[in-house]
Amino acid sequence: MTTAIIGTGAIGARLAASLTQGGESVLVAGRDLAKTRELADHLGERATATTVDQAVDMADVLVLAVPFDTIKELVDEWGERLNGTIVVDPSNPIVPDGKGGFTKTLPEEQSSGSVVAALLPPGARLVKAFGTLLAPSLESEARREPDRGAGFFATDDLGAGDEVARLIRAAGFDPVPVGGINQSLRIEVFGDLHEATLGRVPSVEEGRELV
Repeated sequence: MTTAIIGTGAIGARLAASLTQGGESVLVAGRDLAKTRELADHLGERATATTVDQAVDMADVLVLAVPFDTIKELVDEWGERLNGTIVVDPSNPIVPDGKGGFTKTLPEEQSSGSVVAALLPPGARLVKAFGTLLAPSLESEARREPDRGAGFFATDDLGAGDEVARLIRAAGFDPVPVGGINQSLRIEVFGDLHEATLGRVPSVEEGRELV
């Protein structure tokens, strides 16, 4: 399975680093190809820089490590090209509130996962994952011992969930399913299972109990 990460910012770069350190080969893509190549060179031989279009066409698993509004634009642009692809959405629908915190851009009971699910073509296979952690924790909490951290994920597609669970393990966490996409709200910012709400990355045992 070919895994591509679109986005070279806080989430994308750290996730790519954790995956390659876990032995996973990844494609990295972004609008700034020079920055993308710099990231791939830094990560080593397991990372390959590509254009965004190449990543979409080559990936079996496509991680959209870009802001929520950008995901909506890209999904609308790509449309049927995503059929058959496992699409991983780590987004959180938030913006700075001007007071040092964040505010949600969607209604309180609506998740970005549910919005993305409605936009994707029927053949795309959506998994909500990796956005349940604050960006620095994707590196600092990876491969924690002895109480390995929980990596929550949500999906309606069991096969896609199994593949993303494998990637969660490669990234240095233990996968913990929370249910279908309708449970995405729990693992997004302000949800009860998000690191910012809990104040920590729970162990896998605690994570299973919390679900």
